Amino acid sequence: MVREPLTPADRQRGERLGRLLREARAERSLGDVAGVAGVSAETLRKIETGRIPTPTFFTVSALAGALGLSLDTIADATEPEAGRRPAAAG
Repeated sequence: MVREPLTPADRQRGERLGRLLREARAERSLGDVAGVAGVSAETLRKIETGRIPTPTFFTVSALAGALGLSLDTIADATEPEAGRRPAAAG
């Protein structure tokens, strides 16, 4: 199976994901968060720097849990600006 090349939008979404994860990690070490999530520190480093712009759902889910982020928060933060979902009515 041949993998389709990533689009600029895919890369930008990966950069937004990395930024969100770095901000959520704050003062916690890469190794600590990676250990809780069950991924390698190198994998987390690559996601945070955008070198892995499309990590698997299970990796994102594990990192979200380790960082106390909801998957909705991650989805909202990584959507293209023009396609952001409207805020839920209260």
